Amino acid sequence: MKTVHKLILKSYVGPMVLTFFIVLFVFIMQFMWRYIDELVGKGLGMGVIMELMMYAAITLIPMVLPLATLFAAVMTMGNMGENYELLALKSAGVSLPRIMRPLIVLVFFVAVGSFFVANNLVPMAMRKMSALIYDIRQQKQVIEFKDGLFFNLDNDMSIRVDHQDPKTKLLTDILIYDTRNTNINGKMGTIVADSGYISLSDDKRFLLATLYNGEMHEEVRNYQWMKDNTLERRYFDVYNMVIPMSGFDFSRTDMSLFNNSQTKNTKELSAGIDSLEKVSAAAASASYQPLITTFIFPFDQGLGTDSIAPLHGRPVYLNAHIDSMGLKDRQRIYNEALNKARNSRSFYSFDEVTSKDALTQLYKFKVEWHKKMALPVSIMIFFLIGAPLGAIIRKGGLGMPVVVSVGFFVIYYIITITGEKMAREGSWNSFIGMWIATFILLPISVYLTYKATNDSNLFNAEWYLAHTRRIRGFFKRIFPRKRRMQPENR
Repeated sequence: MKTVHKLILKSYVGPMVLTFFIVLFVFIMQFMWRYIDELVGKGLGMGVIMELMMYAAITLIPMVLPLATLFAAVMTMGNMGENYELLALKSAGVSLPRIMRPLIVLVFFVAVGSFFVANNLVPMAMRKMSALIYDIRQQKQVIEFKDGLFFNLDNDMSIRVDHQDPKTKLLTDILIYDTRNTNINGKMGTIVADSGYISLSDDKRFLLATLYNGEMHEEVRNYQWMKDNTLERRYFDVYNMVIPMSGFDFSRTDMSLFNNSQTKNTKELSAGIDSLEKVSAAAASASYQPLITTFIFPFDQGLGTDSIAPLHGRPVYLNAHIDSMGLKDRQRIYNEALNKARNSRSFYSFDEVTSKDALTQLYKFKVEWHKKMALPVSIMIFFLIGAPLGAIIRKGGLGMPVVVSVGFFVIYYIITITGEKMAREGSWNSFIGMWIATFILLPISVYLTYKATNDSNLFNAEWYLAHTRRIRGFFKRIFPRKRRMQPENR
């Protein structure tokens, strides 16, 4: 490898790694902010949160890698242009494509690696992240008493304390409403205590309460007619309660239950696409044949054997046969026809729902398949946009390169999201929806590479003003202005 190639690769790898982790950190913070309400107050350990962030980081790689490639390309070539390194290499007879050759090889391997990450690693991380988010949502908030406010438990208990000592955890003026046994034996309990301790057991399966100097009130309801309810009162010095609880212990769910289009690789997606196409086609084709042969014309209704042209193997009878029948027979025929029409509508509605569900899943599977295929191409295109832009701008650092890179990425992201939405709805073909951003940015990358190779003044205002004057002069020659008629002197 030439010394120049080593210099160029070292200049690119540093910004590439730096921008990748910076952008990844920003997206992870956005992800955590999205789920912050479900994470706070549930007593989750740092290991669970770090695990969730790791899975989220893996799933964000397909979004982060193209942007990091664009950032690094603009910064690297901009730094080389600002330090006159590109000018020195071009003066030595090295063209811009030859300067970019080692970077193109490196980015090509990065693009190929991104496909394997999106195809193998991301589906596994998506499955584990979905299971972990589900477990976090099922986790109940830890028991934290606030002064003067009720804390409601899911087992029909409400607890209110006047004050909790932050050091000793001693509770004062405790009020407990217990309605757990209302539907069993009709008892509603109220407990009032001067002080006590309430906490969860170590395995978080039981609520342990030790109350001091209080009284219990139990209202026994009589459900018989004209019977009065009775109120029982008991005093205690020390009262211990062990109440079974559920949902406070963090349990893991089998991640195989979370299986959708985002948790499959290309091989599984292809198999799913084939099966879903068969299901949707069968559901669509089966909607009409049984409708005619099974529900509408299943057998001879006693109308005779004369018929007009057969329909799907069943005769279509003339109205004259029905008019010649008695009133009861016609009523029987009409009722049976009405019932068969209703049954046929229900049968057709069921097939229609089945076909729509199969088509919805089919669109999702196709979108995910094309998304994995389009990722490596988008990385290459972003590099071919960023490298010429850096050579044209000739500005390094995080100023102008960041502005330009974010602008192109926002355009790409908006087009991709729009195409994906239209493809998932079936309005666009999946191939068009997921590749339209690539088709739009590819000519731009070719144009920028051409202009950078020829040392174009793409961002020079004087160059645009000069060409504007030439265009205006050209139009003046083609469309000359008519001279105004001078007024005659009288």
